[in-house]
Amino acid sequence: MAATDSTNILSDPRLKPMQQEYEKYTAEDFQVWKILFERQYKNLPDAASQKFLDGLELIGFSSDRIADFAEVNESLAGLTGWAVEVVPGLIDDDLFFGLLNHRRFPASTWLRSMEELDYLQEPDMFHDAFAHLPLLTDPTYTRFLKNLAGIALKHVQNPLAIDLLSRIYWYTIEFGLIREGGKLKVYGAGILSSAGETLFSLSNEPRHLEYDVEVILNTPYWKNKFQERYFVIERFEDLYASIPLIEEKLEELLQKAD
Repeated sequence: MAATDSTNILSDPRLKPMQQEYEKYTAEDFQVWKILFERQYKNLPDAASQKFLDGLELIGFSSDRIADFAEVNESLAGLTGWAVEVVPGLIDDDLFFGLLNHRRFPASTWLRSMEELDYLQEPDMFHDAFAHLPLLTDPTYTRFLKNLAGIALKHVQNPLAIDLLSRIYWYTIEFGLIREGGKLKVYGAGILSSAGETLFSLSNEPRHLEYDVEVILNTPYWKNKFQERYFVIERFEDLYASIPLIEEKLEELLQKAD
């Protein structure tokens, strides 16, 4: 697989022109969105980071309306310059990181069925939209996301490098916690799209570890059950400030593997 030039990512032939066809959402789709939204929304005041809560308000999500990407893009354009890029589902690593590096967040438009409310192997629109998009309103968070993607693009032909960097992405963007006012709060989208893991992650059952790039790079994760450990930042600036260290420690691990 050839490396993708991030400057031309939007014209990559593997990215078929797609858009959200809002009028095609069914009554069940709206019901699924409403159930998932309301079930999780009641947890947010005590559980979610303030940046996420602020972003949710800025982006205008509600339980009665499935997220409209055109409206989201209009909001994000004036805040951070990011936008949603509609994709069919999981995409190749170079496309995924290329889009992020181009300030485009890949998101699907399909919603899970009523029978799949609690668990999906592949993220659906509720995960992509409700859990990810609100934090794209924050400039510090998006700078970290873009720079992390830039590192990944440099190593996109190296499976070990991508595996190691996926651990950073996993334990921050997907399953990260932040300490606010002396209390643990959630900012990771993988947690925020799961009412069950939201409560679990903040309980005394899992381990809560300080954000440590070297430890995370050496910590595998799993996708089919709640995590046994979560890494905690003090502020989003911690993520962006760690970019040079991520590059340094990644190179050290890659050199040891050679």
